[in-house]
Amino acid sequence: PHLAALVLARGGSKGIPLKNIKLLAGVPLIGWVLRAAIDAGVFHSIWVSTDHDEIEKVAKQFGAQVHRRSPEVSQDSSTSLEAITEFLNHHHEVDIVGNIQATSPCLHPSDLIKVADLIQKEGFDSVFSVVRRHQFRWSEVKKGENKMTEPQNLNPAKRYRRQDWPGELYENGSFYFAKRHLIEKGYLQGGKMAYYEMRAEHSVDIDIDIDWPIAEQRVLSFGYFGKEPLKEVKLLVCSIDGCLTNGRIYVTEDHKEMVSYDYRDIVGIDLLKKRGIQVLLISDRDCSKTLSAMQLGCVAKVSATNKLQVLKDWQEDMGLSWKEVAYLGNEESDVECLKQAGMSGVPADACAAAQKAAGYICKSRGGCGAVREFAEHIFLLLEKVNSARKQ
Repeated sequence: PHLAALVLARGGSKGIPLKNIKLLAGVPLIGWVLRAAIDAGVFHSIWVSTDHDEIEKVAKQFGAQVHRRSPEVSQDSSTSLEAITEFLNHHHEVDIVGNIQATSPCLHPSDLIKVADLIQKEGFDSVFSVVRRHQFRWSEVKKGENKMTEPQNLNPAKRYRRQDWPGELYENGSFYFAKRHLIEKGYLQGGKMAYYEMRAEHSVDIDIDIDWPIAEQRVLSFGYFGKEPLKEVKLLVCSIDGCLTNGRIYVTEDHKEMVSYDYRDIVGIDLLKKRGIQVLLISDRDCSKTLSAMQLGCVAKVSATNKLQVLKDWQEDMGLSWKEVAYLGNEESDVECLKQAGMSGVPADACAAAQKAAGYICKSRGGCGAVREFAEHIFLLLEKVNSARKQ
């Protein structure tokens, strides 16, 4: 049977405008779940249902197919079931739908693989995700009512310790898998049902802006970053024009060039060096005099007509794997380097081709703190590597 992953991502959002493609830890929100779905390898097709051009563009960048949903199922009042039903009406080849929520960025391929087995091998008609919570519930007393609250799942005289109480299972909304015949009857949950319990640290849902910084920390700690394990970065190669500087060149009357840079980026380079990460610089043009004046203490390759070859030479000379190399670029000439490096980033104002190739898009613009921001991103991922080693 044809198992399709379907991510619903309409453009309208009352809580956070265009939430589905807002950057979370440098990656569009929808990108986290699409990466997990693709790497799971259990889906015959992976789709994003949307009514928005920019969401369609991002979905295709991450390897998904796009179903353009109709205005009728793109309203604030539209339900997920209505959008899924419309999708099935256009795709008769699909037998099972795995509806994955874009707002669950800590989803891992291993979860999706196990759920696919429940549906395809164990014969369940629907499977949905839950998380275990240890929360005591009390009855609600509405304002003006002369009543006392009552305990719902505890005896106040004999309160459980957390370690002595198994807790309760709650839907966390991460995914809902169901067979076509159920959905056509108007159900996402029904028939022979099963739940799939997700780990608490992987159960992240983003609804309002206040959730965003918390989710960024969670995804950096517990998110899925790809099939290959992360390695400690030992080399950062940074493009000069447009990354270390803002790309502007000022020319004086006596034909001397001047550029500006942000002191925060210099601090970022120093911090990288102190952590044992070598920093090398690269440029398409001859800016040796400018670099000399900046006194960064970094080896640089200027007038580089083939940046990828220079990067490969450095990587081989240092005896590094690509997973140990980070690259920060911003132009089309950087695209192949961004694709090759194990960790890649671009400033917020990088060209579209560079943004598409990068794994991390900075909030800062080139020459305005992007190097420092990317350095902080590297440090956070190094913490993840060290944590994995300890485990």
